[in-house]
Amino acid sequence: MNAADSRYLRIEVPEEHVEERIADFREVLHSYSREEAMLEAQRCLQCALPFCVEACPITQDCRGYIGLVAQGQFDEAARLTLRENPLASTLCKVCYHYCEDACIMKGRGVPIAIRHLKRAALEFGNSGLEYVPSAPRHQRVAIVGAGPSGIMAAWELCLRGYAVTIFERQPAIGGQAGAIPHYRMPNHELLIDLQRFRNFDLTFVNGRTAGVDLTPESLLAEGYRAVFVAIGASRASYPGIPGEQLDGVLPALDFLYDVNQSRPVTLGRHVVVVGGGDVAIDSVRTARRLSPGSSVTMAYRRTRGESPAGEEEIRETEPEGIEFRWLVGPVRILGKDHVEGIVLQKMELTQPDASGRRSVRPLEGQTETIECDTVIMAVGEKADLTGFSDALGLKIGTKGWPEGSRPGYRTSLDGVFAAGGRSVVHAMAAGTKAAEAIDAYLCEKDGRRAGHRPDPYGEGESPPPFPEGYSGPVWKP
Repeated sequence: MNAADSRYLRIEVPEEHVEERIADFREVLHSYSREEAMLEAQRCLQCALPFCVEACPITQDCRGYIGLVAQGQFDEAARLTLRENPLASTLCKVCYHYCEDACIMKGRGVPIAIRHLKRAALEFGNSGLEYVPSAPRHQRVAIVGAGPSGIMAAWELCLRGYAVTIFERQPAIGGQAGAIPHYRMPNHELLIDLQRFRNFDLTFVNGRTAGVDLTPESLLAEGYRAVFVAIGASRASYPGIPGEQLDGVLPALDFLYDVNQSRPVTLGRHVVVVGGGDVAIDSVRTARRLSPGSSVTMAYRRTRGESPAGEEEIRETEPEGIEFRWLVGPVRILGKDHVEGIVLQKMELTQPDASGRRSVRPLEGQTETIECDTVIMAVGEKADLTGFSDALGLKIGTKGWPEGSRPGYRTSLDGVFAAGGRSVVHAMAAGTKAAEAIDAYLCEKDGRRAGHRPDPYGEGESPPPFPEGYSGPVWKP
């Protein structure tokens, strides 16, 4: 193979052997060495038009830090990464790397391992940096929800000199990121990220449930100048079939949260996970580790190619002993008091519609029954809006989170904003836009002029919002 051909092949990411990794929750993917990271980074073409940056919801300058890694300048790469991405330690483990899907090398071979190079920048460079807030504005902003959207909004606002309080109903912070299994993120990355926030006027208040212990209206009445609702979609959805109430039917997010918090979880010897997204994949892989020797099946109503789960996640799952059942949907859960089985309806794809999307329809009279004693439902989530006033005029995002229906994520109540996103990095992008809107709103109230994000390190003017050659985003919320 000549040098030109080798440029299209990725330096393999070290991976834990399957027999060892399914025995516990050890991390599956490992780090590059310094030399491996530099070699992988040197494959990058440093495109004049940075498709990778345009595909990133937070416009991370990945082209920039890859170029620095290629030269062995890891300190500079870490600094550039953290300048735009306060949750970089988290994202280098769990991001869906939309940047890699847009990489021009993907059309010629294998895309640059951008997420893993971010990890190399942080691990080999000086990532123990501290963010520096602007002069205090003596104004308080409340954020409801300590997930990626709320934390990103807090970063943006604290850099601008606001005092921020984040209210969270869970005992731990992280929102749905707290349900990500430890084989993907070993549980301390978010805390590493938050260490860089230590100079901020930022307070976390756990154990406070929105709609029960507080409301946007009550927070405004307490003196907060603005409120950002970032509660996400944490309430499980169900397909509405007979047997859902049986003992042994578990909501996927609750199951994953409980495992991560070391709460007792009881699984049977035959587990079926219903769903085809990343939560479903996380559920089958977690069930495999919790119940060695058991049968674990994932049942999804569409095909593998249409599964919303990431291809990397499916690829890692296949050798772990999971059975995939495609084009089947649940119609009934069997059992008297406890789950004894599940009836699946066989499906087929229809012809593409005008948009090119193919629907599924049942094959009449074609069902199958799988004996099982645990069913984990991973068919989606929705927001829990109990106690929220209709006066807010909230609308529901594509994956169930609430957001403001007015420009800048404003709700119908003056001073209240709401947003969310379909992945960690999309939620971060929504938090950024909401924080910018909150800053503009408060500046207008006070007769001030809103500006760009200050330099996170407190060393001069705001950094450029986009790298050279950037022409606009190519991603959807």
